[in-house]
Amino acid sequence: GPQETPKTLYAPAPAALWPPGAGIIKMRALVDIGANLAHESFAHDCAAVIQRARSSGVNRIIVTGSTIESSRQAVALARQHHHTLFATAGIHPHHAMDFDEHSGRTIGEMAGLPEVVAIGECGLDYYRHFSPRAAQLHAFAEQLAVAAICAKPVFLHQRDAHADFVAVLREHIQRLPGGVAHCFTGTRAQMDEYLGMGLSIGVTGWICDERRAADLRDAVAGLPLDRVMIESDAPYLLPRNTGRKPATRRNEPAYLPAVLLTTAHFMGVDAEELAAATSENAARLFGLPPPDAETG
Repeated sequence: GPQETPKTLYAPAPAALWPPGAGIIKMRALVDIGANLAHESFAHDCAAVIQRARSSGVNRIIVTGSTIESSRQAVALARQHHHTLFATAGIHPHHAMDFDEHSGRTIGEMAGLPEVVAIGECGLDYYRHFSPRAAQLHAFAEQLAVAAICAKPVFLHQRDAHADFVAVLREHIQRLPGGVAHCFTGTRAQMDEYLGMGLSIGVTGWICDERRAADLRDAVAGLPLDRVMIESDAPYLLPRNTGRKPATRRNEPAYLPAVLLTTAHFMGVDAEELAAATSENAARLFGLPPPDAETG
């Protein structure tokens, strides 16, 4: 993973990494609903990463919090880049063992900050099992309760845990102002179940991977335009169709147009129409202000 790579190996992204036809959406205002900009791989060039995102039409980015510490860093970044970056505050299921009363209180306090637009990343991950299931279920339910009290939407993670995920969510969903199934990679049936609960669906560069995206490509064919959002999940999930081989495996928000174009193709909709819809959907769910006119 990116953690083991020496920082010096991260080169700036080449300027022109788009698939053919991407020029038409280049300056459309896209929202990246999930980028892990607090990740150490961005420590040395975060401002340049944000500038590259802007020049590729991504003018608002929600920075994912996955621990108390990364949530704090996400808030700090959002304060430095007002109206461009926003933050989530939460504890990822990988770190559920670290969740305690203090964590719940801290997340609740952070939820009151104007920079924090959602609670999460929270949910269940039975694929890696970095935390025991009981700890994951507890941390997930507690964070949903915090979100209900704070009236913030939830930024959700689920991998190989669909049945338990839905069961926990059903207990809280009526009290929540909505949420998004972040980095959705599941089947049409799973997607329909999430849509039925009122969730939106977050699509990442996973859809660009012809080797493993069959389920997702099939699912998005039935995804309504008013429920779709796009996200980089940077530094992970570098799209495979950026037009040339990048110098590193680090993904960044500037590559979001590749996700947009691929998603538009498999949804059977116009790329411009999808660009507008994903941005409107994100602004509505997360209560985002309009982007600042000036750059920087």
